[in-house]
Amino acid sequence: MEQESSLLPLVEKFFEHDTAAAARSLARMTEEEAVEVLGALPAPLAVRAVRHLQVGYTAALLKDAEPAIFREIASSLDPQLAATIFMHLPNEARERLLEHIPGKLKKQIQELLTYPEDSVGRLMTTDFLSFHKEVTAREAVEKIRSLARKRLPASYGYVVDEEERLVGVMNMRDLMLASPEQPLESMMRTNVFSIHAFVDREQAGNELSKRRYFAAPIVDSENHMLGIIKAEQLIHGIQDEATEDFQRMFGAGADERPFSPILFSLKKRLPWLHVNLATAFLAAAVVAMFEGLIARLTILAVFLPVVAGQGGNAGAQSLAVVMRGLVMREIPGNKVSKLILKEGALCAASGVVIGLVTAMVAWVWNGNPFLGLVIGLGMFFNLVLAGLSGAAIPVLMKKLGLDPAQCSSIILTTVTDVMGFLIFLGLAAAFQAQLI
Repeated sequence: MEQESSLLPLVEKFFEHDTAAAARSLARMTEEEAVEVLGALPAPLAVRAVRHLQVGYTAALLKDAEPAIFREIASSLDPQLAATIFMHLPNEARERLLEHIPGKLKKQIQELLTYPEDSVGRLMTTDFLSFHKEVTAREAVEKIRSLARKRLPASYGYVVDEEERLVGVMNMRDLMLASPEQPLESMMRTNVFSIHAFVDREQAGNELSKRRYFAAPIVDSENHMLGIIKAEQLIHGIQDEATEDFQRMFGAGADERPFSPILFSLKKRLPWLHVNLATAFLAAAVVAMFEGLIARLTILAVFLPVVAGQGGNAGAQSLAVVMRGLVMREIPGNKVSKLILKEGALCAASGVVIGLVTAMVAWVWNGNPFLGLVIGLGMFFNLVLAGLSGAAIPVLMKKLGLDPAQCSSIILTTVTDVMGFLIFLGLAAAFQAQLI
């Protein structure tokens, strides 16, 4: 205990000197060790460290924290970050810690969490500079000077009316050049670009990019000023969402990072590895049904991975296109059937070409035209099925309330492997008299 106390000043110095490096070291520890270190740090240092940690990992550390520690850290964080961390906590931890959050912060968190998960409302910051339209240039400058020690979010001040509705934007240069008694209403720019809080972050990012703005005001349906969104926040949020989807598609946890603790990563990956194992045994069971046929015609075993591989690749192409469409909100509900049929037709055309090429290779290789016919037909039907499945599975998963990014790839692999083997070996069984 004495040794730990003597090391604490050294740890504090490390966090003070290079918080980012210290936070990276914290992320490499086990959760138990990281919680112990975080709890031993003074609150300001703990808050600085939390700002450098991945949100999911921070939530994992704080879920079992003492209420007093959680309250102190949460109270010192930006409400948006506190809300994001709170959202990642398990339900029982939320219920236990909610009563220990200060009233004002609790209200801010609840308001932030009412916005859809992928909306700009979840990413906006409520720290912005606004003035009422009757305020004079002198009063505005005095207010800015009084806030000089705070980090202002942008080079713009927003102008609102008596009901906090956004009515204009004010450039700091215009303010400095204005006469002291001139009201802001007379110098503000009324043509204001704003974003509704429920707008998807992808769409908002595209709008900001087209206009080359580095920030934009966020409003509700009645144009009340709610906050601002910075371009850097939006880009970071979109990148996080994209990398999380990418990781989920391959069965890794969305909040897993390169240096996450081994046990943490293991908990995220093992369940999906078990699902993969079960689907692999299912495909093996299909092959086992034709064990006798394969024993008599060993050449069939050579073409099994060809059928599975091509079906998997074709399905993955359709899956990638549909997943992007879902993320970008490019697939209206009334056009889902059209999309699935289009992908099926596209893969049917690919199946004709690939099937003919495979049939020719098999015929030349083995000298039996019926083997070419079997592998060609098997390839065609498997690619059609792969295209239909790759388009339909993510849409169906979303309708069922599941995460398409996390389960679509595994289900697609099962369909293409199992059905591909079944079709190919079933055709081989039908033509076995000509193949032997």
